[in-house]
Amino acid sequence: MPMDAREIESMIKAAIPDATVEIRDLAGDGDHYAATVTSAAFKGKSRVQQHQMVYAALQGRMGGVLHALALTTQAPDN
Repeated sequence: MPMDAREIESMIKAAIPDATVEIRDLAGDGDHYAATVTSAAFKGKSRVQQHQMVYAALQGRMGGVLHALALTTQAPDN
């Protein structure tokens, strides 16, 4: 059963409370999403470390229930 975008967003926000999360369903099938996650917690971290934080928030669902996630992460400008 595919993951719902709201579930993805809530899992990320539970692990990274200050995150702003934008999710787009790329194919309309609930399996292919794009997410943009902005958080001060990403400051000073490499892009790989930022992505690892998001993947950890998804608790192993990547590649299983959640088939594909195109991920963009960033720290806020200020």
